[in-house]
Amino acid sequence: MKLNNITFVVLAIVLLTGCHPKPATDDPEKIKKVLTGYFEGIENKDTARMRALTTPDFMLYENGAVWNNDSAFMNIRRNMPFTVKYKFGNFKIHVDDTSGDVTYINHADFVFGPRGKKSLDWIESATFRKSNGEWKMNFLQATLRQP
Repeated sequence: MKLNNITFVVLAIVLLTGCHPKPATDDPEKIKKVLTGYFEGIENKDTARMRALTTPDFMLYENGAVWNNDSAFMNIRRNMPFTVKYKFGNFKIHVDDTSGDVTYINHADFVFGPRGKKSLDWIESATFRKSNGEWKMNFLQATLRQP
């Protein structure tokens, strides 16, 4: 009888722990594509693309400042003419079926015409939500990297 009780307990544990389905996950590259697409929008001053890749309540926290797409667009216009090229690295991505997050390093080379050049490095993180089957960025945090 003792062996049957042990067998029953072991079987119950196996069934209870093995019957929970794994949460569905999506392709991490989809999250990365939304993120890099947003920055390509900045590079090309394509505010429509930036807006299309973000949720309506998108927020950006950068070094203590709080931005949304409208204030980011105003900042782009205020600093024109300029060019910028972004380079990313050290991606760490987590994604399930409805949400995702990424941490990474971002390097930017700005050229402000006769006003000069500036290079900046950030440590960044972003969160994403799936809406109607499409990934959208809903939050971006950027902190200037210390030397």
